[in-house]
Amino acid sequence: MADTRIEIRLPDPLRTAAETVASAEDISLGQLIRDALRAEIARRNRKHAKTPTRADERLLAPLRVLLANDLAEARGWEELQNRLRAKGYSLQEAGGGLALHSWPDGARQCKGSDLGYSYATLMRRFGQPFPSHSHRWPAERVMRRAEQDMPSARPGR
Repeated sequence: MADTRIEIRLPDPLRTAAETVASAEDISLGQLIRDALRAEIARRNRKHAKTPTRADERLLAPLRVLLANDLAEARGWEELQNRLRAKGYSLQEAGGGLALHSWPDGARQCKGSDLGYSYATLMRRFGQPFPSHSHRWPAERVMRRAEQDMPSARPGR
């Protein structure tokens, strides 16, 4: 691959900071800049690669309307899943949260939080994590915070 020589202007404090970083890494200032550009381009490419998994707002609005009462009125995970399945949807684990999928084929539709109900919100309301969710840390954090927010858990009450 052929290299092209370019010239850039940097404010003195930025140049000094960059030279310090390059020296600490035992690389040239030019290599530091090339590495930074390569990393930024890769980051932006990853960002664009994720775009198709984001729900289209034109899809979300009708889903919010269709599922609003079910998400608001369900008293537990089983009831919520039954209500969603009756309308052709289900919740499934997705990283540290939940995603809405069509049911029974399982095609991902959106994140649960895109519908206005984050995993944490539903966990607090139902008093327990999503059944068999493999990530325990969100549940532990949310349930600990919910206990701290309860009036009986506060000193002097």
